[in-house]
Amino acid sequence: MSKKDLANCVRFLAIDAVERANSGHPGMPMGMADVTTVLFTEFLKFDPKNPKWPNRDRFVLSAGHGSMLLYALLYLTGYEDITLKDLINFRQLGGKCAGHPEYGHLAGVETTTGPLGQGLATAVGMAIAGKMSGTDHKTYVIAGDGCLMEGISQEAISLAGHLNLSKLVVLWDNNSISIDGKVSLATSENMKLRFEACGFDVIQIDGHNFDEIRAALAKAQNATRPTLIDCHTTIGFGSPAKAGTEKCHGSPLGEQEVKKVREALNWPHEPFVIPQNLREEWLRLGTRTKSSTNLPLTTYPLPLNFDFIKTPQATRKSSQQALEFLTAQLPNLIGGSADLTESVLTKTSHTKAISRDDFSGRYIHYGVREHAMGAVMNGIALHGNFIPYGGTFLVFSDYMKPAIRLAALMKLQMIYIFTHDSIGLGEDGPTHQPIEHLAMLRGIPNLNVFRPADSQEVWECFKLALAAKETPSAMILSRQNLPFLEKKSQGEKSQCERGGYIISDCANHDVVMIATGSEVAVAITAAEKLRAQQINARVVSMPCFEIFEQQDEAYKNSVLGDKKILRVGIEAAISQGWEKYLGLDGIFVGMKSFGASAKGEDLYKHFGITADVVCERILNLKS
Repeated sequence: MSKKDLANCVRFLAIDAVERANSGHPGMPMGMADVTTVLFTEFLKFDPKNPKWPNRDRFVLSAGHGSMLLYALLYLTGYEDITLKDLINFRQLGGKCAGHPEYGHLAGVETTTGPLGQGLATAVGMAIAGKMSGTDHKTYVIAGDGCLMEGISQEAISLAGHLNLSKLVVLWDNNSISIDGKVSLATSENMKLRFEACGFDVIQIDGHNFDEIRAALAKAQNATRPTLIDCHTTIGFGSPAKAGTEKCHGSPLGEQEVKKVREALNWPHEPFVIPQNLREEWLRLGTRTKSSTNLPLTTYPLPLNFDFIKTPQATRKSSQQALEFLTAQLPNLIGGSADLTESVLTKTSHTKAISRDDFSGRYIHYGVREHAMGAVMNGIALHGNFIPYGGTFLVFSDYMKPAIRLAALMKLQMIYIFTHDSIGLGEDGPTHQPIEHLAMLRGIPNLNVFRPADSQEVWECFKLALAAKETPSAMILSRQNLPFLEKKSQGEKSQCERGGYIISDCANHDVVMIATGSEVAVAITAAEKLRAQQINARVVSMPCFEIFEQQDEAYKNSVLGDKKILRVGIEAAISQGWEKYLGLDGIFVGMKSFGASAKGEDLYKHFGITADVVCERILNLKS
């Protein structure tokens, strides 16, 4: 039997699943079936019976809309986690074969993809982790024209070339079609020169010529640089009326056109029927490589006896001290920064930087590439056995948000170090002063957003982040010094483990002030001033909304007090998200506009985030 016959198994499973769902993207699987058939049957190192084999080759479908290509390959090669029924239920509620590949739904799906370009950057992270862990595997990634238009693709290939990731192979589905039509509508760059400029070897082939596909993949096996295989393909290959056009990109071919494709490719079989001889050959080829014994995951006990500093300092500095301690104890912590190492304080004496010639370190200089940093961190976490952390200014979390969202969706453990967290950073001005970013991050499901008030809370938030095995964590840290705060005694329990707690209390309180980070000290000072006015105030530190929301109602009510008592929220950010704690009658002291360029302390006074303003607003309401 021929490779063409084997490839047609992939094509028609994709065509039939999309047709049955009346939804999906048939064109890309039809176009890349030949390339992936050669890859999976002759080169890819994997074991369907042991899908988590650490030394397997990684395969990432960055062009995730072509998901049926991946599902068909997993089914044909014998992954036990996927059945013909799963293919028939493509894109159906509760089905394993989602519209775009989703990590955790099926063995063999290495990462969630769909937002174009992110899969490519995630694959770069896998390739980096492979070199750092000493495993001998390759990382293959299919990227489409859309992936390479997205800005993250340039960040990713630039970093990959700089680090000379010679085991990374990018398969470009060069079909020259996007949703709007010909890619020439929007771009005319020379992709060969672009990749070569980044340090890639480029091989150009006919993506439907099996000999050329085989020769290119064979050459990539011994590459000394990362490789781009430019696969000239026809989207919707085999469709008489729609091949080579955008009409087969994101819509079913239609019943009559499917019949014509069957005739054109000499495939007389009914939908979802794979001839027995072809099915057996695919299963045989799926056992081409055998895995070795799985290496057990290395686990490290959580260090507990860190002595945090009890003097005023910026929480970014407290974070640095915690990281210094943690990286000494936890060899699986992999650090990095987007060209802000000396500002976000993420490098420690235990995290030597990696380079193209030496991957024995544990620190990555990502350069000014925040989006790629987030996606590369995803790849490192997905590779296994590592917990990545990466730093930048909070305002630049905007650039990282799509990758943070995928990390939360995939339930990956990692830590974002976001410093310069408010107008308190001062003279750099409104372009660098985050205002809406806390609300944005808190809006992402399954992301713990920590804004600690002092060195003790920083340490306790790190412990919570390291205990959260299926949730990424964002540390929101100050540039300016913050005082060390005396806490209301809670015995041996962590102050932060429940997300929010009473840090200062009094009998018969008239008001409850809730604050985070640098504004907790503002609230405590305001409480002292109110006491002189015969008003009793409780102060609640709320370092993590998300963990507080997980507590039972009895605990939350014990902290926040009776709803009839005035509640005041204080945070140097917008009020969005605070409504659930403050209600309609509460007070919010924070930001209503962008910041300005001045000293941090002057800005707090200018924008009215001071103890005096808090007292004034409470007294006005009470009078």
